[in-house]
Amino acid sequence: MTANNRSGTCAEARPQAQCRSPFNSIKFFVFCHGLLQLAQLLVSGYLKGSISTIEKRYGFSSQKSGLVACFNEVGNTALIVFVSYFGSRVHRPRWIGLGALVASLAVFLMALPHFLSGPYQYSHSISNNMDKDSALYHATDKSHLKMSPQNCTQQESSTNQEVLPIMLMGQLLLGIGGVPIQPFGISYIDDYASKRNSPLYLGIMFAVTVIGPAGGFMLGSLLLRFYVDFDKLAPHEIELDTGDPRWVGAWWLGFLLAGGLLFLTSLPYLFFPRKMPKEETGDGATEPQSEKMIQNRKDPVPSTSYAEDLSMVKFLKAFPKIVLRTLKNPIYLLVVLAQVNLSAMVAGLATFMSKFIEQQFSKTASVSNMIIGGVNIPVAMLGIMAGGGIMRRLCMSVKTSALMCTAMVFTAVLFGIPLLFLGCSTQNIAGVYPSSYKPEPACHLNCSCDDQAFNPVCGSDGVEFRSPCHAGCCMRNFKEGKILNYTNCKCIGANGSGFAVPGSCGTGCAHLFLPFVVLCALTGFVASLVQTPSFMMILRTVKPEDKSFALGIQFMMFRVLAFMPGPVLYGSAIDTTCILWAKKCNKNTSCRYYNLDHFRQRFLGLQVFFLFGAFVCFLLTLRKIKGSEPLDSEENKPNRLPLISKPSKSEENEKMCKSEA
Repeated sequence: MTANNRSGTCAEARPQAQCRSPFNSIKFFVFCHGLLQLAQLLVSGYLKGSISTIEKRYGFSSQKSGLVACFNEVGNTALIVFVSYFGSRVHRPRWIGLGALVASLAVFLMALPHFLSGPYQYSHSISNNMDKDSALYHATDKSHLKMSPQNCTQQESSTNQEVLPIMLMGQLLLGIGGVPIQPFGISYIDDYASKRNSPLYLGIMFAVTVIGPAGGFMLGSLLLRFYVDFDKLAPHEIELDTGDPRWVGAWWLGFLLAGGLLFLTSLPYLFFPRKMPKEETGDGATEPQSEKMIQNRKDPVPSTSYAEDLSMVKFLKAFPKIVLRTLKNPIYLLVVLAQVNLSAMVAGLATFMSKFIEQQFSKTASVSNMIIGGVNIPVAMLGIMAGGGIMRRLCMSVKTSALMCTAMVFTAVLFGIPLLFLGCSTQNIAGVYPSSYKPEPACHLNCSCDDQAFNPVCGSDGVEFRSPCHAGCCMRNFKEGKILNYTNCKCIGANGSGFAVPGSCGTGCAHLFLPFVVLCALTGFVASLVQTPSFMMILRTVKPEDKSFALGIQFMMFRVLAFMPGPVLYGSAIDTTCILWAKKCNKNTSCRYYNLDHFRQRFLGLQVFFLFGAFVCFLLTLRKIKGSEPLDSEENKPNRLPLISKPSKSEENEKMCKSEA
């Protein structure tokens, strides 16, 4: 018997032993799909948690790193039309497995730059090692601080010019491999799960997959404590420690682990059937009246099932008509636009929230990842699960789902506004911020300071300097092989009587960190409550045969309008707040210092902006539903928007809701 004939009851199609196979259970499919998306999103979370480290290692700006973070959506978007065409005519589980195999190879490719690049180079002129000469002692000779034009060109060629294309290619292949995973998985679950359990399964699946990014951030928190070149250097050759501003963690190691996990989770999909028996609940639940209404509608535009009989060329010609028909559904369009706003916000925050915490609250990359992966994402996961549970418990219609989404997003806006004020201004940095504060140039004139030296020290007067040299320090004291402080600093105190300690002075916002984390988590929890209700609104307001296609259009809009521009938009906004750029070969690379007031206002201001956009879309959805209510009883009228059944008007749905409760 071929895979095409695997329909109906299992007993009719297969022997009893095979009927009991876990691969004929939709519950087992949900379990496997949760693991696969966990592994897939582990990569995404790890990349975002390591983005500031990759910036430092290869001199990327935030805009460039945002481009790397979102480039996987390019390959995904380019092939989404083929998902729409093949969605109902291919072996969906098998295509999911093959896509996951391609994605695993792409993840391994993203770790390749580490093995092609030489050891991480940093300026020894500001070294903390006693055996190295310090910039403090070079009064006239600057040759050791500058690269020749030839060396500059060679170094740039061996790093940025090779690394960026490789990482972009890896992200492109990752997006191509991920094309069938979520659309095919969601439609497969909704096709073979019972109407009662479908919202619960999707809620669980969405919640479980949130663990993926959380695991990625937690993995980054662990692995970034290892030195980037620990595999190339002996332990005694590693001069830096995690507190050094030049420290770069082992960003590449997580990609190897995540790629292996993605490979393993792709294998079960090769054994699932093309079709499986419909799940039975045994409670006599009837089909929602809304779907009967959808099936009874007459529509002059060819349906997706009709498109199955078309060739690829004819399908491409019919594609615009099908897209137009789908987008003419006002509830579908408004809900997707609301989700686009929320997705753009999540894409930007996930990419740069770790960097924001590092800069705003003077935390390390490891601590920042720990907060995001251990607090923010788990709280969002609880919100997604709670949203699915509430919807199932209350047997919510489209109207009540829209009401819940509108109220929750508005509440998230109220929680998000105070975040704009939880922060501090940039610390005083000599010669950088504020622009009015500049030390006497003569205090370090004879120190031959490298303009690109970056080894921050905090003066005894509370002013930060880019390096001991810029502070005019002439002596240093050691304790147990490490620098304790710098003394005789001509730019600190009266007559150069001050001293400086290694490290930044910090922003002085430690007391605001806990309130920020709590309020940020509450905002994420409330906003995530709308995830499952909004998805179910889409699934219940399109024709059953159009589900795969509608989801494909939905995810295409996510990618084109949210996931692709979101990180680049956030990165560009962050770059506009930079007040001191590092330079290499006379070109800006990564940012040394930001105006933290502008950083906070623009970064979190975008969050409030997108939340408000989602609120407006859900509010319009609610008004449209209310305006369509009197027409619902006229089931056979054409061009009417079918709504999900209303328990108060449908005796059948009253029975179903009571049985579910």
